[in-house]
Amino acid sequence: MLTFVIRRLLVVLPMLFFISFLVYLGLELTPGDAVSHMINPDLANSISEQQLLQLRQNFGLDKPFIERYGIWISNVLQGDFGHSLAGGVPIAEIVFDRLPATLELSFVAIVFSSLFGCVLGIFSALRQGSWSDSSLSVVGMLGISIPEFFFGLVALLLFALQLNWLPVGGRLLPGYEGLWDRLPHIILPGLVLSLMMTAGVMRYSRSAMLDSLSREFIKTARAKGLPQWRIILVHGFRVALTPVIVLIGFRLPTLIGGSVIIEQVFQWPGIGNEFIAAVRGQDYPLVMMIALFSVLAVLIASLIIDLLTALVDPRIRLD
Repeated sequence: MLTFVIRRLLVVLPMLFFISFLVYLGLELTPGDAVSHMINPDLANSISEQQLLQLRQNFGLDKPFIERYGIWISNVLQGDFGHSLAGGVPIAEIVFDRLPATLELSFVAIVFSSLFGCVLGIFSALRQGSWSDSSLSVVGMLGISIPEFFFGLVALLLFALQLNWLPVGGRLLPGYEGLWDRLPHIILPGLVLSLMMTAGVMRYSRSAMLDSLSREFIKTARAKGLPQWRIILVHGFRVALTPVIVLIGFRLPTLIGGSVIIEQVFQWPGIGNEFIAAVRGQDYPLVMMIALFSVLAVLIASLIIDLLTALVDPRIRLD
């Protein structure tokens, strides 16, 4: 297993290098640059070409694409992530300031969706063909089909504006710092974000559980007179857990980078909101750093998934 982990980690660096080059190239092909987004449109006619050229020289945007990428990757390898072109703030400070909010939201979503998705999936598989199974299947299809921003707006309108049970948005009110103070703010965005994933986990759990319960070892366990709960949870669900782990594992890095819509709807101060603002302003050092972090999260999640599946299912060998 150690050899497998080392081999996978050695693959991470070239993949990060290749993907970062593609992201940098995509930003280069985008019309305009950071300077053009900094200038007020009302004052654009009063700024001379010489002033624009001076601004681009100050930010290093006058250099060729390959040279700029080489400087950026060289600085990153030395631990220098640069500064935001928009505000001049160190990028490491921005990322580590916004990242806890996104991780907090993703943690709530992954816990709720994993718990409820697995429980509902097992229940649906054990009631195959019943009205409850059909109802859950319909709910699962609706959960996957309806856009999450729609759920977010409905939840905001109902629970925050109409019933006034929960805050409208934000992570924390001014003057409050504790965990319990943040709890009311995270309920709505956390549950809405987990809703889409719950439907997917439920469908995967149901399908995997039905396949597991039809195996010969389940019939053998029943013939031995084992308790039903032990057959379902210890023997059946353990085998069915493998594809569910893969789904949940790959959803976690997706949640980190993909909670942009929910963060926008609920004004959650996470990394997704910052990423959208950086892309709009072509703040390429900040975009590159967030993209690099997201890619690294996916690669690490892939390694963890392989290790967990091998741990859950002894038949899987890591060579």
